[in-house]
Amino acid sequence: MRILLLGKTWPEPGSSAAGGRTLELLRTFHAAGWPTVFATAAVASPHAADLEGMGIECHAIAVNDSRFDPWVRDLRPDLVVFDRYMIEEQFGWRVEQSCPQAMRVIDTSDLHSLREARRRQLKDGGALDLFHDLALREVAAIFRSDLSLIISEVEMGLLQASFQVPASQLAHLPLLLPEPDENTLGFEARAHFVMIGNYLHEPNWDAVEWCCGDVWPLIRAELPAAELHVFGAYEPAKARQWENKARGILIRGRATDALATLGRYRVNLAPLRFGAGQKGKVADGFLSGTPTVATPIAAESMNGPLDWGCAILADAEGFARTAVSLHQDGEIWARVRRQGFAIARQRLSARDWRPRLIHRLQTLVDSGPGQRHQQFIGRLLRHHQHRSTEFMSRWIEAKNKLGP
Repeated sequence: MRILLLGKTWPEPGSSAAGGRTLELLRTFHAAGWPTVFATAAVASPHAADLEGMGIECHAIAVNDSRFDPWVRDLRPDLVVFDRYMIEEQFGWRVEQSCPQAMRVIDTSDLHSLREARRRQLKDGGALDLFHDLALREVAAIFRSDLSLIISEVEMGLLQASFQVPASQLAHLPLLLPEPDENTLGFEARAHFVMIGNYLHEPNWDAVEWCCGDVWPLIRAELPAAELHVFGAYEPAKARQWENKARGILIRGRATDALATLGRYRVNLAPLRFGAGQKGKVADGFLSGTPTVATPIAAESMNGPLDWGCAILADAEGFARTAVSLHQDGEIWARVRRQGFAIARQRLSARDWRPRLIHRLQTLVDSGPGQRHQQFIGRLLRHHQHRSTEFMSRWIEAKNKLGP
């Protein structure tokens, strides 16, 4: 089976959980013996994974460019994976026309529309409004596709209950984690607090502002010698405004190795106030043996029925109190650490989830495009709304050829 994965960006596993997710998909396909091609319209990045070194064929493509059509037609993929809904919008109709036999899958990474609804609620207050314009686009892309990979059980339930997406068009696939190494530094060998995340991800920047402005002063009042070290890829200049050595806040820039970096600290802070999906910074806490203090958003769909080991709270006072207790009490710290290892093994093991993914995708391809006849809403959207996306793309291409 030949796989084509169309990426939003070149995967940077050291910069974001989304980059790690894409890389894990490519590794899974390659390990299954499936010839795999990765293509993206993004500019090459010096921080990208060496895909060709892994045996993945790579191509540069462009949006609004009809040269994609004969290229993908000659490639003849059996399965095309769109890395997030906007890639399906840009290339889905071209794949459908050029390779009607290919099955089309979206890896949503997380539900962008849920993240946006929570952002608006945090900013404006009031009830959570799931039915905004971004949701129309994202859910439409999910309906148009043969299958969507969903990272969170919360999102699986929301898509079925609130948007009536059939279960047959959804597949739960959480973060794929390796076996955690329990031989990392212990309580006494560690000190201080750490935060990590990609600054291009808006929830991470909000978390830095909230933690440095509201949470950290409460922690510092109890632990006057403690420090908060903030790591993040694509650091904006405004991040430096929070650096204050007198208050114990140090802005550290990009972490070249997230697990090695986290493994030096006593407590990992994940003070996310909005977002969606599963959180790579929390998963890295599990793998590095660094207990994580999390808000409900940060912990969502990570532990399921398993105990976290400490309180999960959204208010600054409760979050700070929990963080202080982990930093001071070795028994609490050890309990949260053990639970992190258990969650990684029992819920997020790549060894368990990779065979399920391979089976689901092989079954999808074996079923063939004939099943689309029953997906009436998807057919309806491809007939009407998706045609407008196609014609807009063709108009942009023609305009670009004419020049200014």
